[in-house]
Amino acid sequence: MERYRATLSDSGFAERQADRRAIAAAREMRIAQRRAAEEAVRAQEAAEKAAQEEAERAARKAARQAELAARQAAAEAKAARERELAEALLNTRKARKAARKAKKVAEPDRL
Repeated sequence: MERYRATLSDSGFAERQADRRAIAAAREMRIAQRRAAEEAVRAQEAAEKAAQEEAERAARKAARQAELAARQAAAEAKAARERELAEALLNTRKARKAARKAKKVAEPDRL
């Protein structure tokens, strides 16, 4: 008990306590600043990751649209080619029929 009273009456004791509190407060301040800096870095990384994901998503969407356009163009080209082939076949049939008809007219009753 006497020791406690002696420390309370010591004039340097209050100064040492104040210094300890100041040191503890400075330490807490540094810890808070470090945590804030770490949080800022995490937030920046999250923002960069979100931006990168959005860019990748946009690139995938553009690739899908380009692939769809290419497929549609290929389908249209195939349909045009099929129409041309069908028309050529029809013209060939018509020409053969006309040739047979012309042959019949040129040579009637050749049995």
